[in-house]
Amino acid sequence: MITDKKTIIIVISALVAGLILGWLIFGGSGNESDENRHDTEMEEETTWTCSMHPQIRQNEPGDCPICGMELIPVDEDENEMDPNAIRMSETAMQLAGVHTAAVGKTKPLKSVRLNGKVKADERLVHSQSTHIPGRIEKLMVNYTGEFVKKGQTIAYVYSPDLESAQEELLEAYKIKAEQPQMFNAAKEKLKNWKLTDNQIAKILESGKIREEFQILADVTGYVTKKNVKLGDYVKRGQMIYEITGLSKVWVLFDVYETDILWIKKGDQVNFTVASLPGKTFNSTISYIDPIINPMTRVAKARVEMNNSNHVLKPEMFASGTVEASLPDHDDAVTVPKTAVMWTGKRSVVYVKNTTGNEISFLMREVTLGPALGDGYIIEDGLQEGEEIAVYGTFSIDAAAQLAGKPSMMSPEGGQVMTGHDHGGTDMGGSASKEGPVEELKAEVSKSLPADNKVRDALQPLYKAYLQWKDALAGDNLEEARKNASGMKSALDKIDMGVFKGDSHQAWMDYQETLDKSMQHVQHFSDIEQLRKAFQTVSATMVEMTKLFNPLDETIYVQHCPMADNNKGADWLSTDKEIKNPYFGSSMLTCGEVTRTIK
Repeated sequence: MITDKKTIIIVISALVAGLILGWLIFGGSGNESDENRHDTEMEEETTWTCSMHPQIRQNEPGDCPICGMELIPVDEDENEMDPNAIRMSETAMQLAGVHTAAVGKTKPLKSVRLNGKVKADERLVHSQSTHIPGRIEKLMVNYTGEFVKKGQTIAYVYSPDLESAQEELLEAYKIKAEQPQMFNAAKEKLKNWKLTDNQIAKILESGKIREEFQILADVTGYVTKKNVKLGDYVKRGQMIYEITGLSKVWVLFDVYETDILWIKKGDQVNFTVASLPGKTFNSTISYIDPIINPMTRVAKARVEMNNSNHVLKPEMFASGTVEASLPDHDDAVTVPKTAVMWTGKRSVVYVKNTTGNEISFLMREVTLGPALGDGYIIEDGLQEGEEIAVYGTFSIDAAAQLAGKPSMMSPEGGQVMTGHDHGGTDMGGSASKEGPVEELKAEVSKSLPADNKVRDALQPLYKAYLQWKDALAGDNLEEARKNASGMKSALDKIDMGVFKGDSHQAWMDYQETLDKSMQHVQHFSDIEQLRKAFQTVSATMVEMTKLFNPLDETIYVQHCPMADNNKGADWLSTDKEIKNPYFGSSMLTCGEVTRTIK
């Protein structure tokens, strides 16, 4: 019995020991295998990217092959983003200078700048004629610009016909009692020659025939034209002087086609005159031309001014502003101009999206309405409350191009060169051995190629522009002003007839913008004024070069991020070396080549 119990105990102990040993051997190793497999799967599933270059995707940690920053794991939230969106971290946004703002509705207001000249009031321009045919014996007013008063003697005329008429008057006066009608007829004949009752009375009183008669001024004003000389024979009714009153004047402002929508009769205009510094005038628009001048493409807006002190003189230059509102637009979606990227056919913005802790930007096409001073009205494509990038849109678009996603120049997306050799690693683009500067042709030029006539017409414009750029880089005020004026002259001489089809309308837009930018460059006395004008001119020249590509030589689009109060500005150069026109010698080499147009 005792033996059986010992046997049972030994068997049970062996069984328990076997179970424990088996669990330790097989159970423990199995769990360890599961954990290792789970860790391996997690490692294989994790994708690593660069916070500055989101197009980089690797399945293992390391450093970014572009900037050398340590790669970070892609969050699960990113998988929920639109595949066409560009992901950016807060740090990347700060480094790229990306700023965003919410879209809002406002009453469209635009400060429209107008340039014009002082002109004489046409209603005060009079033709002073002689009512007596004969020979000019004396001229009392001998030069233009002389001031005359109404009734003042301005000339003496000898007239044989008037001698005969005086003889008839004196003979009729002798038989006045018997033939009163004949006497009255003789008097009326002299009055038809503008002789006054006083002059006729003196003839009758003296009984002598006068050989010379006065011509009296009909109005008060300044002599602006003198059409006769001493000894000239004149006919009855012939104009001998033009007399202009300047007690009231007009100021005729040029209104471009793009601004006509904003300007209306009754708008208040505040303006200054270059020759009267420190003095501001204001009045209202009393008339707008119903027809646009076919040569200048402007309509005239008239402002009437009292000028009793004669401080405003015809042909003075005037610069005015109108704070205009858009008719039939109480509220409209508006965005800053810096938020919109324009290709000539398409206008795009980048809309900000936030998913969890992730920030991304998605390109969206918009329909632009009328341009405001520093913004646009959005007719379609954006809703109130949406958040968009207002600065740094070029950086976002560049990231989209590098990632092969839809961008301003490639709306369908596609693989592009990153500009670096990554050792054969496929990161969304093929490697290049040409260096970090990506050399691209302006794709839009394929749609509007410049033919030989257009190229020839634009050569003087580009030549003057590049000389202007060099003068600013050299801090040479006189040369810069001379070249800016030369560019304005070259612009005025371009025959718009060489532009055909779509090119014609595009050139009209460019010509108008350039003309506005260079309106008064010849009067600038400060190099910073010329640099500011050059900045707006350069923005147009860059777009025009992309569209027409009219040069036979390679031209570089160069960019200085510190220009325009750190907003950045572009310019064109045929030399790859940076010579900054916005800062000159103080920061001559500040900038980089952003595009090469061959």
